[in-house]
Amino acid sequence: MKLALISDVHANRQALAACLAHARAQGATRVAFLGDLVGYGGEPTAVLEQVMQEVAQGAWAVQGNHDAIAVAPPEQVTHVGAQGAQWTHDQLSPAQRQFLGDLPLTFQAGQVLLVHASADGPQRWHYVDNSAAAERSMSAATQLDPNIRYVFSGHVHEQALYFLTPTAKLMRFTPQPGVPVPVPPYRQWLAIVGSCGQPRDGDTRAMYALFDEMAFTLTFHRVAYDHEAAARAVRATPLPEAFAQRLQEGR
Repeated sequence: MKLALISDVHANRQALAACLAHARAQGATRVAFLGDLVGYGGEPTAVLEQVMQEVAQGAWAVQGNHDAIAVAPPEQVTHVGAQGAQWTHDQLSPAQRQFLGDLPLTFQAGQVLLVHASADGPQRWHYVDNSAAAERSMSAATQLDPNIRYVFSGHVHEQALYFLTPTAKLMRFTPQPGVPVPVPPYRQWLAIVGSCGQPRDGDTRAMYALFDEMAFTLTFHRVAYDHEAAARAVRATPLPEAFAQRLQEGR
């Protein structure tokens, strides 16, 4: 199996299409969506239509925090992530809201665990943005099932790889796009696959990763897409202008 790991689409139809096309050109045989399908972007219904079709054909998916607040928008906006949640909620059909609400917080397939944020209290949406947080997530995955060797997450809009050495020392690795990384199962791994629909590292290209279960490799990818069209889609809505500018600047 070659598993395409796509996270944080954020209602960006153009980025999703580009990542799916790139992954299939790389031989992906299954897709996993790691949450935050909606939020920030201007085309939530189109994205969910595509994702629901993919899931009907065998793709895996877990819920993200933006998916959760789109189903039940907060009464008061207290952070930028909540801006537009009510608008997104109103765009979605009842079936799409049901789909988002029914998504699990985690999904396990053999040695693989999918979770949007951290396996350590996935409902609390902890950011795995440092070694201590990565270690907590990996430990929680082991407690869930000692056979889990791979934890794949999103939420943090960057790409990173953590692993435990034979002496149980946690190491962080910064992957290079397009370069396969050996990830043998005798170690435990945690990968942050980055954001498909809203990169924030100054690079406008979409992010995803491809796990080759047979070769035990993980390849992180950056994919160019029409980010100007994605920004125009945001500007065609009442969403904040800053959401469009983020796509144009990759921030």
